[in-house]
Amino acid sequence: MANLLDRIGLAGIFHNEAPKSPWGSGGSGGGEGGGSGNGGSGGGGSGPRNPWSFPPDGKRPRPTGASTLDELLKRARGGRGGGGGGGGFPGVPAGGRLWLMVFGGLLLVWLIYTSFHPIGPRERGVVTTLGRYAGTLEPGVQLTFPAPFQLVDVVDVGNIRTENFPTTGENLMLTGDQNIVDLAYSVRWDIRSAADYKFQIARPLETVRATAESAMRAVIATTTLNEAIGEGRSRIEGQVQLAIQQILDEYHSGIRIQGVAIQKAAAPQAVDEDFKQVTAAQQEAQANKNNANAYAQQVLAQAQGESAEFDKIYEQYKLAPEVTRRRMYYETMEQILSRTNKTIVEAPGVTPYLALPDLKRRADDDAAAKPAPQAGAPR
Repeated sequence: MANLLDRIGLAGIFHNEAPKSPWGSGGSGGGEGGGSGNGGSGGGGSGPRNPWSFPPDGKRPRPTGASTLDELLKRARGGRGGGGGGGGFPGVPAGGRLWLMVFGGLLLVWLIYTSFHPIGPRERGVVTTLGRYAGTLEPGVQLTFPAPFQLVDVVDVGNIRTENFPTTGENLMLTGDQNIVDLAYSVRWDIRSAADYKFQIARPLETVRATAESAMRAVIATTTLNEAIGEGRSRIEGQVQLAIQQILDEYHSGIRIQGVAIQKAAAPQAVDEDFKQVTAAQQEAQANKNNANAYAQQVLAQAQGESAEFDKIYEQYKLAPEVTRRRMYYETMEQILSRTNKTIVEAPGVTPYLALPDLKRRADDDAAAKPAPQAGAPR
């Protein structure tokens, strides 16, 4: 058993002192029963000493040499003790080799982390070699030199960003006809070139906002108030988008404007009620104009129809003038006489005439003019 402990390097821990009995060691004679330890209260008796009693002089014995715990810690750190052989725990390298392995592991993790770069499908990686632009990484797992020789900055080029104007309060602008309009709009944009976006402009967000506001004010300055709050919104949005994109392309910003949307275009709050009345009057005037145009078209169509009918009658008149003249006379007399009361007297002689239709009509008018009796009134 001792040989096995020596082989695994732990035998020295358990061999610091010779084995002793708790009752003391044997005497000079070397026998087990003839020890020279103190047996009781007497000082010269033979036999084992009581381990729980103090020595005859009343002082505790002081230990000499290193304790077992100190020896154990010393051997765990790779040192050698006085009682045994080899040091350290089995399978664990010594201090210098352990630090070397830890440093090598950290170096390997650092190389893997800074050399392999997963790039998403909506992302691009901007590579810099010692601070200088070296290229752009496409989507996928890409390999570069480790940091700090090469650094990769991942840019999300697929995200569409939206800037709203204004952030708070009113956004008053001067129109081309010297009026003031309160305008709220939004600008949508994304990244077209990751390298230009990173290196050409210092503050992309502030640049986009300043450019959009400048372009909108320039377009509104050439637009009337009625166009801004009415049917001219689509034209304003298109012109502002082109103006913003042109300015950003001159900066080589790598930004693409997706669109501009006007969310609110109205008069300032101080004169909003008056503008609403003006707008209502304009709408009413437009409605009256539309009704007049519709009536004019109706009258014109009717006149054109009558003219076409007269042309057809004239063609027939030229073929038979006398017959057509007589027919026109009869039709005209029929239209006139159908609206009047008629009395026909046949010749020869005079026939007595009773105006019965006229009397009946007068009786009906008198009955309609007479008031109806009230309910419950005496008759």
